[in-house]
Amino acid sequence: MTDTSKAAMQVDPALVRQLAELLDETQLTEIEVQDGDRKIRVARKVTVAAVAPAPVAAPAAPAAPVAAAPAPVPVAAAPAGDHPGTVKSPMVGTAYLAAGPEAKNFVALGQQIAAGDTLLIVEAMKVMNPIAAPRAGTVKAILIDNAQPVEFDQPLVIIE
Repeated sequence: MTDTSKAAMQVDPALVRQLAELLDETQLTEIEVQDGDRKIRVARKVTVAAVAPAPVAAPAAPAAPVAAAPAPVPVAAAPAGDHPGTVKSPMVGTAYLAAGPEAKNFVALGQQIAAGDTLLIVEAMKVMNPIAAPRAGTVKAILIDNAQPVEFDQPLVIIE
């Protein structure tokens, strides 16, 4: 006879609360974490009201540079994932290009960097995680904005 009480997963309510708070802070709709065989997924339903503010803000910015905004997006977005020098986010969180609001960015376009140099920081669950350059080279593209929520495996920077 098998004991089903040992097979039941133990859920940490504090972890679930932290993940829910992270959803609110980053404006994500779902997050999933895995520790061995244990996997926890927290998701929230997106309402029409929650979706409405984004389109209202978006048309205001591209209204003036309509031709300029679409051109960089296809050029930068298409090769970013396939480019061999793409540095991707190792986690879900909020990406910061500088150590603080008044600090200089870690890297700039065209800057020569060495392997191990900090490119940016990804904050996840109140922990600041530096993202280091995997190799030396030149920063060819920075694909995110400061304080932008990022997903796991999202392209962040291209180094050639």
